[in-house]
Amino acid sequence: MSNSTVVLSRRENQARLLAEYAIDFLSGRFGAIGTATLDRVAQFHLDSVGCAVSALSQGARAPTVLRNEALQHSPSRDSRGGIVFGSARPTDVSKAVAANCSAVREWDSNGTNFGFDPIRGRTAGEFGHNDFYPVAIAAARLVHLDGFKTLRVMLLIDEIRGRLAEVFALRTYAIDHVHHGAVASVVAFSAAIGATVEQIESAIGLVVAHYVPFRAIRAGHQLSDSKGASAAFAAEIAIVSAMRAIRG
Repeated sequence: MSNSTVVLSRRENQARLLAEYAIDFLSGRFGAIGTATLDRVAQFHLDSVGCAVSALSQGARAPTVLRNEALQHSPSRDSRGGIVFGSARPTDVSKAVAANCSAVREWDSNGTNFGFDPIRGRTAGEFGHNDFYPVAIAAARLVHLDGFKTLRVMLLIDEIRGRLAEVFALRTYAIDHVHHGAVASVVAFSAAIGATVEQIESAIGLVVAHYVPFRAIRAGHQLSDSKGASAAFAAEIAIVSAMRAIRG
């Protein structure tokens, strides 16, 4: 990929600029993505799937509850729906994404660093996880993306998360950093399924204005199941917001 840099000025409509960037990114306007980069994304995805399968096989609480919930919700008539781990039955897309994101996140073991660029002095990043790849898988199923294009959607999610984390530390405001993932997910998902710039801008507005997750208090030796599923809830609402914006 070229070394093109897109700057989202604080004096401009960043939601709209982010929508334009996402559409251009997925269209290939910025050039080809290097093999090494795609291989790393594929590795991260494989790691996350391994975590998900393990969590479900061990009956982990949150992934199991959300998976069962998803299987009780059929997709709308005009949708191919989503697929949860371990089942071929189509379900509601947002519910499938929530279940799958919860599963890949459960063991808290597929982490990496998001948003750390000391060369440019952008070091506000946080330790994060590749929790949001099920969003890309859901988009791929809906609009028949091939593997290469699906990897590009995954990379777009990580790129947006990373750049947001570099310059805006949500923890400073007691906001859970999964909110960066929610923004990245709603942008990437919407763009991947063919939303317009206006629709993506609207979807971002829904996520940011109405669904800000606060950092949970973590005490004792065990994290709450709901805290572990925070990325899943963020991804779920990203899908809901995208669909609402696209429907008008």
